Amino acid sequence: MGNFYDKYGGEATIAKVVDYFYDLVLADETVNQFFANTDMEKQRKHQTKFISFALGGPNQYTGQSMAKVHEGMNLQPNHFDAIVTHLRAALSHFGVAEEDISEALAKVESLRNDVLYK
Repeated sequence: MGNFYDKYGGEATIAKVVDYFYDLVLADETVNQFFANTDMEKQRKHQTKFISFALGGPNQYTGQSMAKVHEGMNLQPNHFDAIVTHLRAALSHFGVAEEDISEALAKVESLRNDVLYK
């Protein structure tokens, strides 16, 4: 996994994945309300750094803890699942190999308890 980040072209590629991911998210009635008042440019930058880190890139994620970020949102499992589905679709769209997607999503999955029901 260490070379995943480099294998797929580093942050430039991940920024494209993130853009595509948010296009899917914002079109999804299940979850788009969470982003109604969000500065999406800032959100995309944060998410690019976070996903870069999740994919074995440098950890430049300096944001607040996952629990803190999602405080007051009361996210439910179906919301989390929708996000995971869109992330899988975005990674797949950009030709990321299935085993790499599984590994990346396992990292995302490990955060489930940090973000739900806050």
